[in-house]
Amino acid sequence: MNRLTKNLIVAMTLSTSASFGAFASGETAGVDVNHLGINNTLVRITGEGKYLLLPVQEANDDAKINVIVDGKIDKTINVRLAKSKVDYFVPFDLTPYKGHDVVMNITTSQDRSTVREIKEDAWSKTIALADTFDTTNREKYRPAFHHTPLYGWMNDPNGMFYKDGVWHLYYQYNPYGSKWQNLSWGHSTSKDLINWEHHPTAVEPNGLGMVFSGSCAIDHTNSAGFGENAVVGLYTSADASQTQSLIWSTDNGETFEIYPGNPVITLESEARDPNMFWDNEAKQWVMVLAHALDHEMLIFTSPDMKEWTLQSSFGKGIGAQDGVWECPDLFRLPVEGSDENKWVLLCNLNPGGPFGGSATQYFIGDFDGKTFKADVDAQGNIPTKWMDFGKDHYATVSWSDAPNDRRTVIGWMSNWQYAAEVPTMQYRSANTLPREVGLFKGPDGQIYVSSAPSPELIALRDKLTVKINKADINAKGRTYDLPATNGGICEIIFDMEAKKSDIVKIELKNSEGEKVVMDYKVADHTLSFDRKESGVINFSQDFPSITVSPTFETDGKISLRIFIDKSSIEVFGNNGRFVMTNLVFPTTPYNKLSISSTGGNARIENLKIYSIK
Repeated sequence: MNRLTKNLIVAMTLSTSASFGAFASGETAGVDVNHLGINNTLVRITGEGKYLLLPVQEANDDAKINVIVDGKIDKTINVRLAKSKVDYFVPFDLTPYKGHDVVMNITTSQDRSTVREIKEDAWSKTIALADTFDTTNREKYRPAFHHTPLYGWMNDPNGMFYKDGVWHLYYQYNPYGSKWQNLSWGHSTSKDLINWEHHPTAVEPNGLGMVFSGSCAIDHTNSAGFGENAVVGLYTSADASQTQSLIWSTDNGETFEIYPGNPVITLESEARDPNMFWDNEAKQWVMVLAHALDHEMLIFTSPDMKEWTLQSSFGKGIGAQDGVWECPDLFRLPVEGSDENKWVLLCNLNPGGPFGGSATQYFIGDFDGKTFKADVDAQGNIPTKWMDFGKDHYATVSWSDAPNDRRTVIGWMSNWQYAAEVPTMQYRSANTLPREVGLFKGPDGQIYVSSAPSPELIALRDKLTVKINKADINAKGRTYDLPATNGGICEIIFDMEAKKSDIVKIELKNSEGEKVVMDYKVADHTLSFDRKESGVINFSQDFPSITVSPTFETDGKISLRIFIDKSSIEVFGNNGRFVMTNLVFPTTPYNKLSISSTGGNARIENLKIYSIK
């Protein structure tokens, strides 16, 4: 990466009383704005300041900004410059250019009849220099214990690795607005998978295009020649075509160098999101690449991550085929309660999920170092399996080099149907909670993936506010108070036995009459999640929905562990054998848990409700 392209590093403070962008008051000292025509403006930096604050209006079209340093184009960004009103500001970091001449050549697409009209645009009156950029939270719905970017757009997690006690999380990131654009790799790190430190943008677009998803691995043997234990990454460069680019880091992923021989893989059709790992048995690197429009995964091998050989493909006509295939991952796991090991191929799909939009499907099978072969069911078919039965779980991938042979994953907690329209602006999107992946045999004899909350999440618990050892449940039901502290965020745990009931109903409610309803239908062995009356739902026709998960049990007993954050609910059943992740936007926090049954009595045991720090 060009060292001039490093972005700011800022500390995150959560305080809903702060006003994001309140520092911009229309001051234009040190900024020379010269309108050259109805669609073209030059902005010259003549004063001193750490940041140039760019005013954004989300409803506007992108303006193309060529950043010219000492007469040469350093980078190009796209920003929805405000025309009639300013929604918020984003910072352009000027510190790398200190002592250099900086000019921004701005081209807009809005039609105007005279230059006088462009002079009235809100951005040209409010663009300003500043020495600080306030990232203090102003969002009602920003999660309290999920990873989010400080500001801007985020989608797929990628490039994740564990090294020297630190979990590195990269993600698709737009530093210049809360809509999809300017795709880069944002970077955060954690020592406990709970508290995240934000770092400068790690990889930015270059002449080959935007930086799409990819993976990182630690090169323990210096196979690539970048140094022993160098962090080596592969990502998709996306412009007119999609090609695969190689990067490496010798400072533990803080900054990356661009391999001069890029791209290392080119195809005649759209392919993206390379995910690689070291195959210790074959002593080679294996990479899975999504052949997006062909609905298949391509498998390559390499001795050095530079020269790749296509070995096989998997997926044509198999599984869910309605949308593009993206974000693969391939790994081996033991099957619970047996001596068997199986391979898991994750295949993220958009659209075509079981409840509309994006979702994560997977296949169980065997891998011989070159070819993946999926298991079949009793009828000889390859079944379609889903990793999460909510609407807001996508682009799930795992950390490489995780300790103690853990297979720890994280996903993007949103859905492409409405991700850009959710009721936030300072930032958009969060990650799911980290999860530990395992394999188990279901009642039908098939092998399935489980996703249990990572053990570190126990540290989130604060006070035990409710503890019930045992309670019978009938049609009248029982109601328990949820914690009022920290905006109602909490964790709920309990065991449930259907006994003679047909349906056990679980409701999360607030004082405004908003609610989430979960129905355990005993005969169907399913748990549903209804968010049609959950709060703010009118930003998208696709948001109000009911999702349904199989419970993978036969005895009428389930255990639930539910995490409630300010805008999400994650339901883990039977230690992760079934999971539902759904966004919610209640106007006030849910403050009541009600449990009732129909058709006969049910029983709950070991109910615990924890407030969260």
